[in-house]
Amino acid sequence: MAIPVLPRLLAALAPTFLGCLLVQVAPAAGTLQKAFNLTWKSTNFKTILEWEPKPIGYVYIVEITSGSRDWKSKCFLIQDTECDLTDEIMQDVHLVYHARVLSVPPNNTYFGDPPLANAPEFLPYRDTKLGQPAIQHFKQVGRNLSVTVEDTPTLVRRPNGTFLTLRDVFGKDLSYGLSYRKETSTGIKPIYTDTNDFFVQTEHDGSYCFTVHALIRSRKDNQKSPESSTECTDQWESIMGETLIIVGSVVFVVTIFIILLSIYLCKHRNGRAGQKRKENSPLRSV
Repeated sequence: MAIPVLPRLLAALAPTFLGCLLVQVAPAAGTLQKAFNLTWKSTNFKTILEWEPKPIGYVYIVEITSGSRDWKSKCFLIQDTECDLTDEIMQDVHLVYHARVLSVPPNNTYFGDPPLANAPEFLPYRDTKLGQPAIQHFKQVGRNLSVTVEDTPTLVRRPNGTFLTLRDVFGKDLSYGLSYRKETSTGIKPIYTDTNDFFVQTEHDGSYCFTVHALIRSRKDNQKSPESSTECTDQWESIMGETLIIVGSVVFVVTIFIILLSIYLCKHRNGRAGQKRKENSPLRSV
């Protein structure tokens, strides 16, 4: 019996049809998508550009320029969705920087202009956030409280290669705020200084707790840093007191041990001497 022509034709064309279908589907997995949600993440001039989405079948190239220079590739053919641009922006934190993310095939062969997304302009001096400051040391004598804020280092370099601090970069634009309160109180009193040092005459004797924060008043955004960890002036006194108690206890125990050991050794020595005298003494006649 003859096989119908149509089924035979479909059977013959099936491999070709499937091959064409695979050819059409395969590029879809590697379709170049334009990056979106480009965001600068920068604290104390440590600067990273982030974006979306995670690439599937393609990669990214990140380029940056200060406007006066040609575009420079930084992160080349990456599958990550972030790029560290710190070493570029720290060359001059007063310049405005532009960055863009290009979506390209893994072999970087693409006919025409690849999809690209531009990041918002970034001025490091204006836009980097201030990190949490640290208290270098503090001291309270009576009602006089002195606090020194650590001069935070940055990744911005001098021409000789050494790193600048926040104070070096911002100068008088950088202020610090001190919020202090009596340890048993909830009332907070803020004061400010254009240096890294605070000298406060408190209203009452006793222990005080405080935090510090950095501030750049000339900014419209990102003016204030997070608060530092809380410090209290009685911490050192407590530590010293606990240390003295521990040391005193150890000295007491060692002293008692030495006395008891001396008594034991003395009795043991006297006992041996008495026994020896008995052994060496002549027998009495009856």
